[in-house]
Amino acid sequence: MHDEMGKLTFQPYGKEGQAIYSVSRGGLNLELMKIADTFPDVNLHFNEACEGVDPREGILRFKNTESEREQEVKAPLIFGADGAFSAVRYSLQKTPRFNYSQQYLDYGYKELTIPPNADGSHAIEPHALHIWPRGKFMLIALPNVDGSFTCTLFLPFDDEADSFEHLQTDKEVLEFFQQYFADAIPLIPELLKEFRENPTAGLVTVRCDPWQFDERILLIGDASHAIVPFYGQGMNAGFEDCSILYDLMEAHEEDWSAIIRTFNDTRIKDGNAIADLALRNFIEMRDWVADPQFILRKKIAGYLHEQYPEKFLPVYSMVSFSNIPYSEALAEVHAQDALFERILAIENIAEKWNGPEVEQVFREWLAEREARLV
Repeated sequence: MHDEMGKLTFQPYGKEGQAIYSVSRGGLNLELMKIADTFPDVNLHFNEACEGVDPREGILRFKNTESEREQEVKAPLIFGADGAFSAVRYSLQKTPRFNYSQQYLDYGYKELTIPPNADGSHAIEPHALHIWPRGKFMLIALPNVDGSFTCTLFLPFDDEADSFEHLQTDKEVLEFFQQYFADAIPLIPELLKEFRENPTAGLVTVRCDPWQFDERILLIGDASHAIVPFYGQGMNAGFEDCSILYDLMEAHEEDWSAIIRTFNDTRIKDGNAIADLALRNFIEMRDWVADPQFILRKKIAGYLHEQYPEKFLPVYSMVSFSNIPYSEALAEVHAQDALFERILAIENIAEKWNGPEVEQVFREWLAEREARLV
């Protein structure tokens, strides 16, 4: 965490040895294609944009992005994995009883670059996510293997005094960074050029129900549950869709009607839950991580997990370091909020954060919770 004076503080994600990973999307896509290409019954077709689907006939329409040649393909089973603005989903939206919503944040984002040092090393600590939390907005930096960092500025689009709307000139941009991110300026030598040339993009959450049509078409990944990036779970949730489908294939012996029906009936609540968790984590990253009470809460949470590893797991660890369903993690948010409201009310808690009074409140909370479950 970088404060406005450039002072650094470190907040671990979990216990020793636990970390999240910054992975190149392009590199990952390439590796997945290489693996898929080793299967004799998989065919890869490039530059074919899906224009939509006739769900009742199972016919997909494609247009080649280079030759503009159009073609139709009929398939007995279709997976719509075509992203947040899915053409397959758009076609399903026209069918009866299909519910859909998209919600944009009032925030946009712009990417900037911290280049590597002359010797190829990282200019700042590479084994960390760097956050400049500023209450209503923030700057983050994620390390890359080539020694660079990809920085992202999250800022309101307009209305606010500090917003993209008010950063139209080089002077305004430089004054804004000098006020809020002064220690980042020497790290981003192309700041003004990148700010002018790089686009300002939006942040959208997509929800829909059902995710399937006639047990023959299934939406997965961002096509069914696109989320904002603040939990680092968007791609993970898509991969989890695949692992759950694989388990269902094993359980139902590739009875696709049963697989798709079960997936649709059980997975939607988790897609909605990680959407809510990601929105909540935005507030945490831009604001709470700079709040002494929140930092104290995280310290107490780590202590409780260390003392009661089978009874208490921080929500972040549930989401990032376990296979606990997202919907269960979201339910735990509300339970743990109630717990920490009681713990932080202890007099002089900053001096007693790892003492018997905290453990007593925790045991009482745990007993009440277990009694409710019975």
